[in-house]
Amino acid sequence: MESYTRIWAVLAGFLAGFALYHAAFGFAGGWRRFVTEGSGRGIRAQMLLIALVVPVSFTLIAAGKTGGWVVPVGPGFLFGAAVFGIGMSLAGSCASGTLFVAGGGSTRMMIALAAFITGSVLGTAHVPFWLGLGQVAPVSFVRNFGVGGAVAITYAICGALVVLTLWLERKWNVQSAPAPRLRDTRLLRGPWHPWVGSVALAIVCIMIFVTLRRPWGVTEAFALWGAKVGIAAGLPIDQWTYWSGGRSRQLEATVLSHTTSILNFALIAGAFCASAVQGRFKPVLNLSTKDVVTAVIGGLLMGYGARLSSGCNIGAFLGGVTSGSLHGWIWALTAFLSFAAALRLPPMLMMRRLQNAPS
Repeated sequence: MESYTRIWAVLAGFLAGFALYHAAFGFAGGWRRFVTEGSGRGIRAQMLLIALVVPVSFTLIAAGKTGGWVVPVGPGFLFGAAVFGIGMSLAGSCASGTLFVAGGGSTRMMIALAAFITGSVLGTAHVPFWLGLGQVAPVSFVRNFGVGGAVAITYAICGALVVLTLWLERKWNVQSAPAPRLRDTRLLRGPWHPWVGSVALAIVCIMIFVTLRRPWGVTEAFALWGAKVGIAAGLPIDQWTYWSGGRSRQLEATVLSHTTSILNFALIAGAFCASAVQGRFKPVLNLSTKDVVTAVIGGLLMGYGARLSSGCNIGAFLGGVTSGSLHGWIWALTAFLSFAAALRLPPMLMMRRLQNAPS
């Protein structure tokens, strides 16, 4: 990997962590507030992020300047997305949320991250089985409809979701807590208006498309970290089918040559800096049993599900949609439905509110 690529990965990851923390921007948090409170503000911020990225990403993909992730869908993919959604409801965060909240000092999210890594390794052991159940051919909007058509389809879906959330808020008479005013956004000290977070994260996505020539991803690194630890402990992980071919070279190389790992490390650093300037970096050590249990189970489920479904809210959903792939929307629908259903589980098993920061 060339040195400039590492530098861009560090810059993009740091900006991502800084933006995620200051804007309290998280896919799990936005979904949770919609399901439990009826507020669609977080979902609308996610749609704005997508709308800002796709004209650029689709153009780059069509011109052959960058690669997209167009993934086939099968039983394993759907099962993995559903499992991820359940895990997300238990842990109270998604993959990026786990990273930035952990970077912000959340001890509970550090536990969830360790479990996420473990679940990712377990998932790599079973990927061949799930792939063997069959898949449907992938669908690329860019390839089938061109850049203009793909952008129009994506905007139509995003617009429909925005209109739906606004209509439901009025129907349910939702009274959401006011967001920071746009004019009151403080770029260095925070907090940020959600739209500012969307713009910043759109810049991150475009930076990654241009410099790394691929979409933004998170969870692949978790599997790699866990595999390296397992091999060091004497487990024959390097003999598993998942780690054959090109992935075998990842096991042999340092994680600092792995761009997704660099992005994740920098993201944690960015979130740490954001929490520090806000004066909120205060790790809590006296966790309840429920905190620990839900973090562990949620992390394990997210890690396992992410490997089966080609990623998380960032890699599978955002990465898929900004690649013009149908699988991104299918992943989001499946994960959201399981996430919403899991929130109906007995309250003693759930963590409906994050303990330290929104995600």
